[in-house]
Amino acid sequence: MLSEKLTQALNDQMNYEFYSAHVYLATAAYCSGESLDGFANFYLVQAEEERFHAMKFYNFINDMGERAVIQSMPEPRNTFESILQTFEDSLEHEREVTKRIYDLADLAMDEREHAVMTFLNWFIDEQVEEEASFDTLIQRIKRMKSDSHALEMLDIELAQRSFTPEE
Repeated sequence: MLSEKLTQALNDQMNYEFYSAHVYLATAAYCSGESLDGFANFYLVQAEEERFHAMKFYNFINDMGERAVIQSMPEPRNTFESILQTFEDSLEHEREVTKRIYDLADLAMDEREHAVMTFLNWFIDEQVEEEASFDTLIQRIKRMKSDSHALEMLDIELAQRSFTPEE
């Protein structure tokens, strides 16, 4: 049986993962509105991945004999100055997710909840990948400057992204 504090923290993170999906869905809508369908696809896939993460928390909480509690979420940002800003904001968002996962892992260690620590290891590894992915795309977009051909090529590349759940 998990402590009330740890159960609440797991629920908070589950809800933040659902919020992350909401953030990326809003960003996809912005990209679609700018006729950048490949970028929109990138963010739609990102939203799907975040929902998958949220459901991992949902299932884990229930598997641990606790109750997943769904909460309301704030409205995400819906307008941006540029495609670069979407990625810079997304990297900052992922850094917040990483901080939250680390804080949750610290709490699990403090409470000596080994099952939770093991569960969170997957997310710790995932966050390294998430931050690296956004950072790489930011660097690529910055190198493009105002080269519309390069932007179009990246848009085509990102249209190929798909999501395959990993366990």
